[in-house]
Amino acid sequence: MSLKIIVLAKQVPDTRNVGKDAMKADGTVNRAALPAIFNPEDLNALEQALRLKDAHPGTTITLLTMGPGRAAEIIREGLYRGADGGYLLTDRAFAGADTLATSYALSMAIRKIKDYDLIICGRQAIDGDTAQVGPQVAEKLGLSQITYAEEILEVKSGKITVKRRLERGVETVKAKMPIVITVNGSAPACRPRNAKFVQKYKHAKTVTEKQIDTIDYTDLFSKRPYLDLQEWSVSDVNADTTQCGLSGSPTKVKSIENVVFQSKENKTLEPTDEAIDELMKELILNHTIG
Repeated sequence: MSLKIIVLAKQVPDTRNVGKDAMKADGTVNRAALPAIFNPEDLNALEQALRLKDAHPGTTITLLTMGPGRAAEIIREGLYRGADGGYLLTDRAFAGADTLATSYALSMAIRKIKDYDLIICGRQAIDGDTAQVGPQVAEKLGLSQITYAEEILEVKSGKITVKRRLERGVETVKAKMPIVITVNGSAPACRPRNAKFVQKYKHAKTVTEKQIDTIDYTDLFSKRPYLDLQEWSVSDVNADTTQCGLSGSPTKVKSIENVVFQSKENKTLEPTDEAIDELMKELILNHTIG
């Protein structure tokens, strides 16, 4: 059976490069000051979708992301790896959204897409670590959900079998589709870009990107409509502006604190059994362990 899969993906600030300008005065992330990357666990989710596409000919994968104009790069990254298309939710009214407002906007976009069997996303984004958006999308759409997925084992007769990685073991569950699945970082890493797909989609652009581009691609886009990346605003998905962005976000940041980790005592060991044995004795004597 062929499947229609929606992958929720997010462009996130690279938390390895967080500095003093990482946050704005209102408590929101200053995304312009940080390098942007594809959220790691969303890449794990994309790989699960791509494996289903490999196993079920005719399957299509659509990426859905919300963010500023530059977030279109996330869709292109998905296309380079084997996805078939994507939608960018971008509007000033979406800015500053917490998980509740984000899940609302995504759910409205999914309602507009309509036709889907499976919605897959990463467990959480590295800029928030809440693990709330996937479950909230499921709730708003009235769908079942499977969280902490590590591998999709089988899709057959309208049902899906998933292996979950939990804190104290592994669980295998089966559920009916359509369904929302959130994927752990322990799932297989996403495959690299495919050179043929890079050549095919390297000029894929949103309407806004075409308008600011100095090169006229009119003839190219008329011959290759698959290069058109859909761009949706609040009105395009019939969303209520009071439930979007900061106005729809009950989460408020009261204060921000920069934490700098500093090394204290350290000890260098020789890579020998004797050195490790001496360290174990020392840790036991000073009650660090044991």
